[in-house]
Amino acid sequence: MSASVATDMSNLRFDTVLIANRGEIAVRIQRACHELGLRTVMICSEADKSAEYGHTAEHFLCIGPSPAAKSYLNQDAILLAAKLTGAGAIHPGYGFLSEKASFADAIARAGLVFVGPPASAIATMGDKIAAKRAMIAAGVPCVPGPDQALPDSRDVVEQTAREIGYPVIIKAAGGGGGRGMRVVSGPEHLHEAVALTRAEAHQAFGSAELYMEKFLQHPRHIEIQVICDSHGNAVWLGHRDCSMQRRHQKVVEEAPAPGIAADVIDPVGQACVEACRQIGYCGVGTFEFLYEDGRFYFIEMNTRLQVEHPVTETTSSVDIVKAQISVAQGRLLEFDQAEVECKGHSIECRINAEDPDSFLPSAGTIETLSLPEGPGIRVDTHIHAGYRVSPYYDSLIAKLIVHADSRPAAIATMREALAAMQIDGISTNLPFLRALFEDEAFGRGETDIHYLEHWLTQRRLA
Repeated sequence: MSASVATDMSNLRFDTVLIANRGEIAVRIQRACHELGLRTVMICSEADKSAEYGHTAEHFLCIGPSPAAKSYLNQDAILLAAKLTGAGAIHPGYGFLSEKASFADAIARAGLVFVGPPASAIATMGDKIAAKRAMIAAGVPCVPGPDQALPDSRDVVEQTAREIGYPVIIKAAGGGGGRGMRVVSGPEHLHEAVALTRAEAHQAFGSAELYMEKFLQHPRHIEIQVICDSHGNAVWLGHRDCSMQRRHQKVVEEAPAPGIAADVIDPVGQACVEACRQIGYCGVGTFEFLYEDGRFYFIEMNTRLQVEHPVTETTSSVDIVKAQISVAQGRLLEFDQAEVECKGHSIECRINAEDPDSFLPSAGTIETLSLPEGPGIRVDTHIHAGYRVSPYYDSLIAKLIVHADSRPAAIATMREALAAMQIDGISTNLPFLRALFEDEAFGRGETDIHYLEHWLTQRRLA
C-alpha cells in the first residue's frame, strides 16, 4: 500500500504552520509541511538562535531565553509569534506543550488550528483515571485495579491493595515520562509509598491524585499507533515493541512487536479505534499496553506524535506526520483499515548526547559528524559538524532507523549503521548501543521492560 497524502490546496483551513518545538522533530515536521506545500514558522530560544534548520523556514523567531519555561513552554509567546507571522496552525511536536489541554484550548480560542486532538480528548486521556474509565467503556483491556482515585482513608487503601493482590504499583493520575510511580511488594511499605508518591505527584504534576494497579512481573511494552480524521474515520497502523527501557525511558523501539500473532493483536487494535471514535479523537495517537502471558493491559494513551513514529512509518508506508497535518486541515483519511499492510521489520535507536556509562548529559560542540547511509537506513536529526549541544534540553540528538525484510536482517543492518555512525566532540550513547545489539537475548527477542536495567547491572558488575 502507498498511503500518500493529497496536496490539493483548495479549501484548506491553513497554509502556514508554526512549529512549536526544536531539534530533530522540528526538522521532521518542517519537511512534512514543505512536502504538503505549506509554509512554516520556526521558533527558538536564545540557545537555539544559531540552529541551521531555522533558516529554511519562512520565518524564524526567537521567543525567549534559553530555559524551556521561558521559551518553548511560554504559551503567550508562541501565540503572539503565530499572530505576528500569520500562521493558521500550530504543531506542538512531542514533549513541551504537546499534551497540554490548556494550550490546545488557547489555540482554538485564538481562531487557530491545533495540529492534534481536541482539548477535551487531551484532558480525558491525560488523566490516567479518566482514561482508564474511557478504555473500559470502549472494551479496551486494562490492568487490574479500580478506575477511581485512591482516597485518603488508610483502610480503603489497604483493602484495595488486598483485592488487587501484591505487588501493586501506585501511580500519579496526571503522571507521565516514568515519574510519579512506586512499586509496593507488601503491606508494610504501602502507606509510605502512597505518601511519597502523592507528594511527588503534587510537586511534578500539580495534582496529588493517585490510583493503584496490579504490578506485572515480566511484561513487555507494546504500542498501537492510531490516526483519526474529523469525519469519524479511524485506523490503526500496526504495533511496536518499546520494552528496551532505562528508568522508564525508551532506548530502542521496533515494529512489529516480535512474536505476537495477528489474531491476538487485531482485536486490541480494533478496540483502540473504537475508543477513539467514542471520545471524538482526531489526529495521531498511541495506545500503550503492558503485554504478559498472551494478554494486553492498557496503561495510557499519548495524544501526540511519538518519538518512535518512524518505525511505524517504514513498516506501514504511511507518512504519519503528513497524515497528521492533513486531518488537521479537515481532510478525510485517504485509506481505510483494509489498505493498511505492514511489511518487514524496523528498529529505531535513540542517539543521545550522554556518557555511555553514567548516562549523564554531555553538552558541547560537535567537532566531526559521519552519518550512516545505504538501503534501509534513515537518520532523523538536526545536528551537524559545529553544532553546539545545549545543556538546557533533552539529550536526544538523533534517531537512527533501519528497515529490512526480517528482524534478524534489521538487527544486522542496525549493527552496521551503529558502527558507521561517528560523533566527535561530545560523549554519546553509541558505545552502549553497539554493545546492546550484540546481546544474544535481545537478538532472540527474549526481553521485557525490566531486561535492560538487569543487563546494565550485570555489565557494571562484570
